[in-house]
Amino acid sequence: MGGRQARELCPDALVVPPRMDAYAAASRDVFAIFRDTTPLVEGLSIDEAFLEVGGLRYIAGTPEQVAVRLRERVLAEVGLAISVGVARTKFLAKDASAVSKPDGLLVVEPDQEQAFLHPLPVERLWGVGTVTAAKLHRLGITTVGQLAELEAATSERLLGRTTGAHLHNLARLRDPRPVEATRRSSSIGSQRALGSRPRSPDEVDLILTQIVDRLGRRLRDGDRVCRAVVLRLRFGDFAKATRSHTVHPASDRTGVLLAVTRELLACARSEIAERGITLVGVSLSQLAHTGSLQPELPIDWDDGARLDSVLDAVRDRFGATSVSRVTQLDRDPGWSTPVLPERDCPDCDRPERD
Repeated sequence: MGGRQARELCPDALVVPPRMDAYAAASRDVFAIFRDTTPLVEGLSIDEAFLEVGGLRYIAGTPEQVAVRLRERVLAEVGLAISVGVARTKFLAKDASAVSKPDGLLVVEPDQEQAFLHPLPVERLWGVGTVTAAKLHRLGITTVGQLAELEAATSERLLGRTTGAHLHNLARLRDPRPVEATRRSSSIGSQRALGSRPRSPDEVDLILTQIVDRLGRRLRDGDRVCRAVVLRLRFGDFAKATRSHTVHPASDRTGVLLAVTRELLACARSEIAERGITLVGVSLSQLAHTGSLQPELPIDWDDGARLDSVLDAVRDRFGATSVSRVTQLDRDPGWSTPVLPERDCPDCDRPERD
């Protein structure tokens, strides 16, 4: 549940604020060990990655031996326990890691893949969220094995062509995606679930502002600009809506991105008022390196750009929470929106989780 709801139910609870700077530092240290183990590392989030170690067999041992040493190094050098899943495909490795949590190692041998995967609940499949899981349960499908028994055409008819084909392939152990160490994300994004209670326009605007503030900073940290802003909403009836706008010229300025996002939100005000809102998210897409763009005349170094630079410098030195907007003063600390990892746009590569 959300922090506000938890404090209403348990007003005497001791709430420990997050330390995102410490988490980011630990993540850098862990990923340094990953990259020292193999050059083929694909980061999935601040604390999760895929490592391709099949080619290390003759110089570092079997994948299981590599995984054992990896866990030992992270614990000794960073002080953190990690869970590792070893498997032939990325999907199976991720599930093996999840099953072995909070501090374990699970190896899924090729001849044991079906025995490992098929008894698991369908929620373990990438792309199965609350809505899809409920639909499958109504059909009497609760395990991955039951989904695998369906014909591909039946799965597509029940779940839609894209989602049905994607989930059926995973259930049938088909996941040909390689570990992509050099791919740079085509978009960055963050979202926040709002729960089921009604939200005022000011509350939604505050959450949207927090998201855009952090995404803008991440753009500038990576020396990138974006050409498109995408607003994602989920209403009280669980229907979803997407609004997008092209930014011209491409920008990394928080003020520009926030203005565009607010315009997109304004177009959905009536729907939000009528149907409620349970999730809001923002993606910045069509990213480009700052140096790859041709400046347009007149070149305008406005106050917004200087303000962004100053705020970034202050936060780099004193922490991400050292400066905040006046609208956030005296707000419940549960309002803070977590920094989510940079990742590709879910609409481009794989079905978005419900």
